[in-house]
Parts: sequence; C-alpha cells; structure tokens
Amino acid sequence: MRRARPGAAPRGTTAERTLTSVGTGADVERREVPEQPGDTPRLWHITLSVSGAEAPLKEVRRGLEQLAHDHPFLLTSRYANDHAEIRYWEEARDLHDAAAVALRLWGEHRSTARLPPWEIVGLEVIDRGTYHQRLAEGYGPPPAAPVGVHPF
Repeated sequence: MRRARPGAAPRGTTAERTLTSVGTGADVERREVPEQPGDTPRLWHITLSVSGAEAPLKEVRRGLEQLAHDHPFLLTSRYANDHAEIRYWEEARDLHDAAAVALRLWGEHRSTARLPPWEIVGLEVIDRGTYHQRLAEGYGPPPAAPVGVHPF
C-alpha cells in the first residue's frame, strides 16, 4: 500500500489544481446588509387572561391599577373577584417575542403590584393589521375605550 501526501491527486491522474488567494477585505465592496422583515419591531395586540381563587375586588382593582402604572402600554383591564383580562400593545420583533413578554408580565409584576396569585389561562397575540381587520369586519374586541381598569 502506498501513501500519498494529504491533498495530493491520486496517482495516475492529471487533475489540475487551482490555487486561489484570500483577500484582506480591503478590495471587497462594502454593502449594507438588507434588513429582514422580522428584524423590525412591530406592534402586537395582547390579551392576557388570568384566573384563580377568589380575592377581594378592591385588592384586585388596586393591583391592576398598579400594574397599569408600572406597565405604561396597558390599555385596559377588566376584572372580577376570580379572573381578569388585560389588553395592551407590545412592541416586539415577532410573535414569539411578544408572547414571551406577555407570559412573563403577570409573574414579574405579581409581587410589586401585589396581584392575586392567579395563573395565566389564556393568551392571544395578534398583529396590528389583524386587530384592525377584525374591527373593520365587525368582530373581535372593541377598541379599548375607556382606557383603564374596569369591572366585568
């Protein structure tokens, strides 16, 4: 058995080798990388539903008002003594990022806003265009007016 140098053409062939040089990059024209559609932040309409054991209405309202103060994009909250719905706009690169932020919202603000120990039972994340299309077609949640914290 004969051994050849690594990278050498097999014996008996006349394969031609072409060497190329690697430039330093100075001779390469610099171009801006085009922005991908998913790289630009978009607005997402979030509806977060939570529920759990009954809590005093005054405490639920106070907690949701504090959440609205802590989270400036909060549009409206509706509540009862055992569940609540929070609607707001979130700016994110894509649906996955918007949903991740929404799923953390209740837990991250639970202690600072003294929210009830409820669990998230529903999440809807839709883009701005879908939200406005639903409104134009007469279905979907009405615009958040009046803004604020209200009982169901």
